[in-house]
Amino acid sequence: QVQLVESGGGLVQAGGSLRLSCAVSGRTFSSYAMGWFRQAPGKVREFVVGIGWSGGRDYADSVKGRFTISRDNAKNTVYLQMNSLKPEDTAVYYCAAKRGLLTVRENGYDYWGQGTQVTVSS
Repeated sequence: QVQLVESGGGLVQAGGSLRLSCAVSGRTFSSYAMGWFRQAPGKVREFVVGIGWSGGRDYADSVKGRFTISRDNAKNTVYLQMNSLKPEDTAVYYCAAKRGLLTVRENGYDYWGQGTQVTVSS
């Protein structure tokens, strides 16, 4: 059983930064593609950013230039550095893992974390 545990969410003022972490149990982390999704109140969950097992990345247009995803395979952890945060970034952020290639499709992911709240005040 693969478990994902997010941390690092919180309240920050607009223009500030946060770093989210997602710790993944299991021995095959390095073979997973990892994604971050978010869901704002009253909205559907959306893809934010992902990183493939080979290190390739994909970003939603809304976060390009502000968010950076990285992974540390030795620590079974993926990170999301969020800079220049905006009130519209307020959402619950979810980490997800999948075997195979990176995808932006939510239903392509096999495992999900419980989510961490990010609130950006104006």
